[in-house]
Amino acid sequence: MTDPKNPFEAMMNQAADMAKAFNPALESFTPKGFEALFPTMTKDFMEMAFGNALNKEGLDAKTRLLITLAGLVVLGSQAEAQIKITIRHAIEAGATKQEVAETITQMSMFGGLPSMAKASELAQLVFAENEEKGA
Repeated sequence: MTDPKNPFEAMMNQAADMAKAFNPALESFTPKGFEALFPTMTKDFMEMAFGNALNKEGLDAKTRLLITLAGLVVLGSQAEAQIKITIRHAIEAGATKQEVAETITQMSMFGGLPSMAKASELAQLVFAENEEKGA
């Protein structure tokens, strides 16, 4: 990290070199690849893994996913793939478009309008994909 003008770029290059040393396949890694790794889970699986299996009186999968979405919206553009995946999963768990939109809008207070706008754009993409699939 000898370039004082852009230490973040130097740090990212160093991390990329280290990742390639551990696993050469990581050379072409991109966070957008996460989307392909995690297709939409069924509602039953989400209830088991994230819902009320461990705490029968706890939050259901839909609520947990809306909370997760809220946190991701605050993170902004660094979580684009995760936002889309979470929206898909929330819909699969029974969330409506309105509930997704309200969750995203509520986070404008914490993540700012740019984060909300980007998440809204991603939600529209997911909604359109679902309509194309007839879901």
